[in-house]
Amino acid sequence: MIALVTRMTADVEQLWLTALSQKLPGETIIPFRDLDEASREKVDIAVVANPDPADIAQLPGLKWIHSVWAGVERLVGELGKSRLPIVRLVDPQLSRTMAEAVLAWTYYLFRDMPAYAQFQRQRVWQQLAYRRPEQVTVGLLGLGALGAASAARLKEAGFNVIGWSRAAKSLEGVETFHGEQGLDLLLSRSEILVCLLPLTGETKGLLNGTRLSMLPKGASLINFARGPIVVTDALIAALSSSAMKHAVLDVFDVEPLPADNTVWDHPAITVLAHISAPTDRETAAAIVAGNILTYRETGALPPTVDLARGY
Repeated sequence: MIALVTRMTADVEQLWLTALSQKLPGETIIPFRDLDEASREKVDIAVVANPDPADIAQLPGLKWIHSVWAGVERLVGELGKSRLPIVRLVDPQLSRTMAEAVLAWTYYLFRDMPAYAQFQRQRVWQQLAYRRPEQVTVGLLGLGALGAASAARLKEAGFNVIGWSRAAKSLEGVETFHGEQGLDLLLSRSEILVCLLPLTGETKGLLNGTRLSMLPKGASLINFARGPIVVTDALIAALSSSAMKHAVLDVFDVEPLPADNTVWDHPAITVLAHISAPTDRETAAAIVAGNILTYRETGALPPTVDLARGY
């Protein structure tokens, strides 16, 4: 039996239940809230979206957990001590969606959209100098599936793309760096810096004042990863001093971003509501179902999260 364990509203959870049931007609899938005590003992797989750890603890026969999200730092933080295998969503559609967003907001910065919006508010008729994409260096932090797809889209658009990862990686047509020294080199050259890193103990606070100061003067930041990777006060200081030009932020330390947070009103910050790469319910359900069917047939788990690394 499969339990669907989420903190979604009942209406949204029902949409996921329908999508999963269509892909797994031979399985019994029941929302946790509808499970009686006897049924909870029969559950061996949990499909989850930010589940309450107390609910997971009430499934004594649980063998593994499949998340419908790509990010799993919250799951690892709340459930890691249970040592249950956790499978995160790896969806090519998610990579395509993220690459689309990276390209769109890179164009937003590259073509000086924030400046032209400010000119409009000030009723100023002014034209800024144009540079070709190949004259602009975009640095990617994170070269996993999302980073690789984003790099390809940026290269197709003509940008000079460089990338950094914790361990050495290679991407065709992209100069890559790794390790601490490599990070410093990438930052020093990135006119537009795109953050796609997972949130781990190593990446929390990674983009602090010291590292942001390594960027070329007038550089911009796109953070589509997790809020705590960027030290907000340091970013605001860099923007307010004009050391940096603009930041596009889709993720924050607290979400939803509180209405009284000063970030909303900063003239050099574009606030997005965590919209860069929403999960596609249909493709995600198909991938989750495929992993479960393979497990039923072979007993083999899909790749699981490294609980020590956090992803």
